[in-house]
Parts: sequence; structure tokens; C-alpha cells
Amino acid sequence: MKKTTLYLFMTMALILIAGFFMLNGSETKTSNVDSTIQKGEFQKVVIGLKNYNYYPNTITVQSGKPVRIYLDSSVVGCLRSFTIRDFGVAKYLKTPNDYVEFTPNKKGSFRFACSMGMGTGTLVVE
Repeated sequence: MKKTTLYLFMTMALILIAGFFMLNGSETKTSNVDSTIQKGEFQKVVIGLKNYNYYPNTITVQSGKPVRIYLDSSVVGCLRSFTIRDFGVAKYLKTPNDYVEFTPNKKGSFRFACSMGMGTGTLVVE
């Protein structure tokens, strides 16, 4: 096999692998929270980190029911400082056991972010 043919195959393989990771990395996942909420319970949401952003970056919750948002151990740096300005949420979640709790009282789409605005997402309240 000639060197040029080998280089061509290697280049095509690299392009295919890079394309696979780029397409997989750009997906947006929507998280629907457990809808069987009983009195005294809360909607639990766990957010991780993927491609230097919150994942999932779209979360759907029910209006009028308490929500607890946890950040798993993959979340690092300023993304651990979690804010949802429309609901007055701003807290540094130092460990995966720490959480923010609030009750969404209005329906719509609201932005959540780290304190620096580098990691973002959308909270959908139905």
C-alpha cells in the first residue's frame, strides 16, 4: 500500500471520529422530573457537566411544587455557583449533596447559569 493511500485512510478516519464526537456533543437533553409528587415531597433534578456546560441544559418542572436541584461531581469551577435570577436562587453548591430548593410560582422558560454566566441552561415551568 502506498503512503499516500495510507495517509488518506487515516485522514478520513480522523474526520469520521471527530464528526461523531461533535454531533454527539451538541445534543440537547431535556429532563422531565418525576411527576408523581405527593404532599411534602419535591421535584429532584440532578445536573452534570458535558462539553463545559450544564447537562441536561433544559429542565422541565411543575409549577407550584418544590424543586431541589443538585449538581453531580462532574460539575467543577464556577459552574458550582448556581443561579436562577427569576426565582431569587443563588448558591454555591460545594458538594454533590448540596442543593438549591425553591418553588416555581410562575410558568414559562427561565434561564439558569453559573455566577459568571459561562454555563447556562433553561428551566421550563409547566
